[in-house]
Amino acid sequence: QVQLAESGGGLVQPGESLTLSCAATGNFYRLGEMSWFRQAAGKERELVATITTGGLTTYADSVKGRFTISRDNDKSTLYLEMNSLKHEDTAHYFCNADISAGGRAIYWGQGIQVAVSS
Repeated sequence: QVQLAESGGGLVQPGESLTLSCAATGNFYRLGEMSWFRQAAGKERELVATITTGGLTTYADSVKGRFTISRDNDKSTLYLEMNSLKHEDTAHYFCNADISAGGRAIYWGQGIQVAVSS
């Protein structure tokens, strides 16, 4: 069974950094486009960043220049390096991946909390 599992969340102060990881496990033969989403309390889920299999990246305007998405295909792991964190980055962060495992489907992780507070 294919699963995505996030790690690396926590509580930090404004201006600090945090790196999230998302590991894909199970029997699959292709890990396609991967993304990070976030959802703050009382708000809709929003796309934070996306990375293609070839390494092309896109970012939400709110995180450009502060966040970096990357992937290690050998480890089947997605990363999100978050710098200069702000209060408004506080949210539940989810990873998402296009995975081929028999059939092709979009998988979601359970999510992990990031809190930015002074």
